[in-house]
Amino acid sequence: MPVETAGHLLERIRQGAGYARGKKKRLRLASSALKVLTLGLSAASTIILGLQDLDFWAGVAFSLVALVTLLGAVESFFNWRSRWVLMEETQYRFRRLADELEYLIASTPAADLTHDRLRPLFDEYQRVWAHLSEGWLQERRAFPSPSGHH
Repeated sequence: MPVETAGHLLERIRQGAGYARGKKKRLRLASSALKVLTLGLSAASTIILGLQDLDFWAGVAFSLVALVTLLGAVESFFNWRSRWVLMEETQYRFRRLADELEYLIASTPAADLTHDRLRPLFDEYQRVWAHLSEGWLQERRAFPSPSGHH
C-alpha cells in the first residue's frame, strides 16, 4: 500500500511540474513578446518624432507613443514576467521533490516504505501548491484596479 501511495504522490508531483512548465512557457512568451513590441514601438515613435515636419508621421508617432503607454499598462496589470518567474520556482521545487521521492523509493526496501516516511514529502507537495497560490494572489493584489480599489 505505501508503495502505491508513493507512486501516486510521484505522479501528482510530476503533474504539478508539468502544469508549472506549461504556464511558465506561456508567461515567458507573453512577457518577451510584449517587451519586444514595446521596445519596437518606442523606437519607431522616437524615430518618427524626429521627422516632425511631416504631419502624417507625427500623428503616427503619437499613436505609437499611446500604444507604448497602453502596452506598459497591460504588462503591469498582467505582470507576466513575475508570474513566469513564479512558475520557474514552482517547477524547480516540484523537480526537487520528485528527486527526493524517487531516491526514497529506490533506497528503501518496499517493506520499510511506510506512510509515515511519505508524509513529509506529501506535506512538502502541499506547501509547493500553497506557495504558488499565495504568490499568484499576491501578484493579483499588488495591482490596484482602475477604480482605486483592490
